[in-house]
Amino acid sequence: MTVFARSDTSVLGRWWWTVDRWTLTAVGALIAFGIIMALAASPAVAERIGLDYFYFARRQLIYLPIAVALLIGGSLLSPRGVFRAATVTLAIFTILVLATFVFGTEIKGARRWIALGPISVQPSEFLKPAFAVVAAWLFAAARNGELRHGNLMCMGAYAALVGLLLLQPDVGMAVVISSVWACQFFLAGLPLYWAAALAIGGIAGFIGAYFTLHHVASRVDRFLDPSSGDSYQVDRSLEAFMNGGLFGRGPGEGTVKEVLPDAHSDFVFAVAGEEFGLFVCLILVSLFGFIVLRGFAKALQETDLFILLATSGLVVQFGLQAVINMGSTLRLMPTKGMTLPFVSYGGSSLIAMGLCVGFLLALTRRRVGAEAQR
Repeated sequence: MTVFARSDTSVLGRWWWTVDRWTLTAVGALIAFGIIMALAASPAVAERIGLDYFYFARRQLIYLPIAVALLIGGSLLSPRGVFRAATVTLAIFTILVLATFVFGTEIKGARRWIALGPISVQPSEFLKPAFAVVAAWLFAAARNGELRHGNLMCMGAYAALVGLLLLQPDVGMAVVISSVWACQFFLAGLPLYWAAALAIGGIAGFIGAYFTLHHVASRVDRFLDPSSGDSYQVDRSLEAFMNGGLFGRGPGEGTVKEVLPDAHSDFVFAVAGEEFGLFVCLILVSLFGFIVLRGFAKALQETDLFILLATSGLVVQFGLQAVINMGSTLRLMPTKGMTLPFVSYGGSSLIAMGLCVGFLLALTRRRVGAEAQR
């Protein structure tokens, strides 16, 4: 028995029969696992720093309905509606990023957060999905002859956005946005000499970050030579995976989370490895891989360049964020404070990822007749 009859012409009825329910199910599984991990990993961290035992878990469960509402609401939009929503989001949160330089809260040497009463918002999280959609529209409009200087406008917007992120500084976010933009750049079919210039610029940017930003150099050095500095969190993370083995020690039975400072956020994958084991971690990796591959498969079926570029950008963002988090946890790359989508604790990240997947589901819905027009 289905939730909606095929003859149901209501908004939700049409949505149910046109949305990609496979991707929706996979995302639902990630959200469910994220709830389990919030209850498993965060109490030990809260207790260690003197907060209420379920402080982080309770806050995550408050943020979750907002993220789900954005996910469902975003998936109801038309492609044109996605572009409009992304444009408004980009404008609002670019202003908020600028505001962080004046009103921002400094944490670990970076001004990335704005305090709004009892909560802190990281505006740059919302720039990722919004800019991916807006960049896709600019590239597509330039390619289709609708906007003469669309490519130059997109490059200017990208340079300004990355410049703001580096001033915070937030190198990891700049890397994600750059990678997504580079993917869209390539798919848009722009000249090879521009691609070569982009590659040279990326290499120069990395070298410049290494020599000008101390924390970047420190993390790269510790990755190449763990004995050159403090690698406590990564060492404890690898210890957690060794403790967990194939089947894990059982929910709530992990011990590394009691000494791992970011067990509930950046290193939640390590807690999952210790308590649930290698097999569950592989299932988690498979869910992320499925969503990415499913998104690309949907994108390749599109004839609308805007939808193809926007879908690809959102999928790359989603998958790259997961790869960075899991790769850092396993010491496969330098550590970077980036959450695991829908699994790690973090209100801004969770809500922004809900918006990202909402846009993705909206763009990959089956459209017929008038709905096919954007």
